[in-house]
Amino acid sequence: MKSWILLFPVFLLLASAPTKNHEFTGKVIDQASGEPLIGANVLIEGTSQGTVADFDGSFSLSSTDSCLTLVVSYTGYEQQKVSACAGKALTIALTAGPVLDEVVVVGRSQDRSRRSRRADKEMMVSPPPPPPAPPAPAVMRMQAGTTMRRPAPEPTNAEGYAEIKENDFIPTSREHISTFSIDVDAASYSNMRRFLNEGQLPPMDAVRSEEMINYFQYSYPPATSPERPFEVTTELAACPWNDKSQLLLVGMRARQIARENLPPANFVFLLDVSGSMNGPDRLPLLIESIKLLTDNLRPEDHVSIVVYAGASGTVLEPTSGAEKTKIKEALSNLRAGGSTAGAAGIEQAYRLAEANFVEGGNNRVILATDGDFNVGVSDVGGLEALITKKRESGIFLSVLGFGRGNLQDEKMQTLADKGNGNHAYIDRLSEARKVLVNEFGGTLFAVAKDVKIQMEFNPDYVASYRLIGYENRLMANEDFRDDTKDAGELGAGHTITALYELVPNYTAAATDVCSIVRLRYKEPDGETAKELGFNVSTQANSFGQSSLNLRWAAAVAEFAMLLRESEHKANATYEHCENIARQATGRDPSGYRQEMVRLIAKAQQLSASMAAEK
Repeated sequence: MKSWILLFPVFLLLASAPTKNHEFTGKVIDQASGEPLIGANVLIEGTSQGTVADFDGSFSLSSTDSCLTLVVSYTGYEQQKVSACAGKALTIALTAGPVLDEVVVVGRSQDRSRRSRRADKEMMVSPPPPPPAPPAPAVMRMQAGTTMRRPAPEPTNAEGYAEIKENDFIPTSREHISTFSIDVDAASYSNMRRFLNEGQLPPMDAVRSEEMINYFQYSYPPATSPERPFEVTTELAACPWNDKSQLLLVGMRARQIARENLPPANFVFLLDVSGSMNGPDRLPLLIESIKLLTDNLRPEDHVSIVVYAGASGTVLEPTSGAEKTKIKEALSNLRAGGSTAGAAGIEQAYRLAEANFVEGGNNRVILATDGDFNVGVSDVGGLEALITKKRESGIFLSVLGFGRGNLQDEKMQTLADKGNGNHAYIDRLSEARKVLVNEFGGTLFAVAKDVKIQMEFNPDYVASYRLIGYENRLMANEDFRDDTKDAGELGAGHTITALYELVPNYTAAATDVCSIVRLRYKEPDGETAKELGFNVSTQANSFGQSSLNLRWAAAVAEFAMLLRESEHKANATYEHCENIARQATGRDPSGYRQEMVRLIAKAQQLSASMAAEK
């Protein structure tokens, strides 16, 4: 009896001792590309306890067990079970395969041959955080060879895309002149990639052919004349998807300017910290993206930070690029919450930029948002009028899009277009590095503005023509020499590519001239336009003998047509497109072209699953 009495306090001590929690950390990546899988689900097997990977694919969770099994999943990838022990960081590489888990589609049209017009959008829902909710009626667990999608009764997301009416063939007997503004935006490509990587074909109106083509750099000859900021290249070849057509490539390459030679920058970061920016692929990714840009600032550069949610405010007054720690601390302190008074934030950002205007410098507002403006001026027309007025100040506007499920692509595109700037979509940190570091000059410093292209086709050679993409950049022919009409901007080192599909006039008299190319532009701080013009020869190569530039651009154009289910795709197929792309990758140090080859294969798989459903 006495011994039990002596041991009783020991039992009490053991019973009251705190249970030790063990930390499990790691990173979830794409096996093929090594890119982080933002929002990947990580669950402890047999429990509802788990987490989601953040902007760089990292995760952290705790358990009383020192060793356990983790179940890791991501839409469009094969689920993986991993043994984990506390204290050992994991790198979990998921493989995109035939098993697509929890593909969610909402707002599906009854006409299954066409995806996502404005009235019937087909959207992707973000992977849900743990614990997992019971599958909704629109959720299907996929096994290879089974149906892929079914319509949901009610849409649950609000991504917004402007409707695109694809350019048709125009007979030269009716109109032989075509005029458009250049477009340096590339948001559509990275947004398309996001959809495919998460197991969905993108909405048709999210696919803008010219932005997909211009996501890539091309090896056009550099500008050699000090009198003009770019060089122009043309090439004519057989069309790979239609043996009755030819492709005409018009390429431009802007003058490259070393970073140290760029003029001083006056940047105002206008950052959306509203409630819609919650989530690892939104504000956290935004912050890290701007930090990458901060690392590349020079002492002569100055930045300010304006944030907006229910109201707007300045959180960092103009600060030298030498004070990187101060800038990053201001960024790290940001938190998301509240409604979105975007127009008020724009007003304040421009006031700050104007107050610190640098003559001859790079004066620019950099807006980072999901585009969900819901307080004050919020409609597209009102925002367009606001930005059109603000651009008179000589301050350019760049727009960076973030997030999914609520992305207002149409608004962001309009803002960038009317603000003399560009629009990029950041789906991962490596994309931020591409846009804000590797292409710093092209993204954030213009060498020419109001750049217009006018093609005058020779009816003796061209029976009809079709501009591939640029639907929202078309201009009236009389606007070409109207210097009050706004057009696109060209950044330092940027390349621009436009493709026309031509139907030759085989019955007309022989001629040496296919068309006349005219270009009109202004210096970044000038108001007087300059004009260039030259002839395009009728000499056409076979497709196989054409340049890597033309063949790659053609592969991207064909990919876009397939994603858009274009009525002009003729003999295009995903297999054909992939073969062209593989043979035209050329030198690809960044891996962007190889990545597109993989995306074509993903799109083919998804398209085949949809076809099997019908």
